Amino acid sequence: MSAFLSCEGVVGGYGQDDVLRGFDLELAQGTITCLVGPNGAGKSTVLRVLSGLLKPRLGRVLFEGKEIGGLAPGRLLARGIVHVPQERSLFPLMSVWDNLLMGGHSLRDRRVVRDRATEIAERFPLVAERRRDAAGSLSGGQQKVVEIARALMLRPKLILMDEPSIGLEPKARHRIFELIGELKAEGHTVLLVEQNARAGLATSDRGAVLDEGRVALEGPGSQLLADPRMAELYLGGGAHARDRVGETHRTT
Repeated sequence: MSAFLSCEGVVGGYGQDDVLRGFDLELAQGTITCLVGPNGAGKSTVLRVLSGLLKPRLGRVLFEGKEIGGLAPGRLLARGIVHVPQERSLFPLMSVWDNLLMGGHSLRDRRVVRDRATEIAERFPLVAERRRDAAGSLSGGQQKVVEIARALMLRPKLILMDEPSIGLEPKARHRIFELIGELKAEGHTVLLVEQNARAGLATSDRGAVLDEGRVALEGPGSQLLADPRMAELYLGGGAHARDRVGETHRTT
């Protein structure tokens, strides 16, 4: 049986510089996979390739058995792939409700958009409670929740998340990882880029450590956390490095 998503020997980058240099990864449907690694290893670049923001130079990307490498973002949205970026992506002067509706902008039937928004508001009490408030008035953690809620407007099959916990205080980080687990329970497949390796891998079914544009180590999330090779690849090795695996750094 073929993988839900498969990256085979993907090479790509910016200008003349290849960030990914033979990237291979398979995702099973209904699972959470976490990509970790040092700054510049190519984690965010992987998500840009999968969301259509960057065209791979070489290699294949298969989604549900069909080649999608190089397709435009709109076509990938239509196939069920959504990207929740690292940067705050809400329109700060628009209401929370209008930001949610923007998630269904590609749907032609406005009734379907309204029905889905109502359904999501029931799923996310924050959206219902703050629906008339400007999105910019929300805390960082609340904005991230709304970004995830908006991504669900298209009922995605695959959700790409880039550093969802970055810049959040501990309680908000905990809620975001809790929410990611809920998405899996609802049947979504999640590919997560996370510099907080301990929290990301603990939440995930599988993890992969990137090093210089390739997967250097992969396996079940819990086992990867305990593997001393991860600290060596991720932070240079040693007991001090293993202690720092749970810290958060800005990614490239």
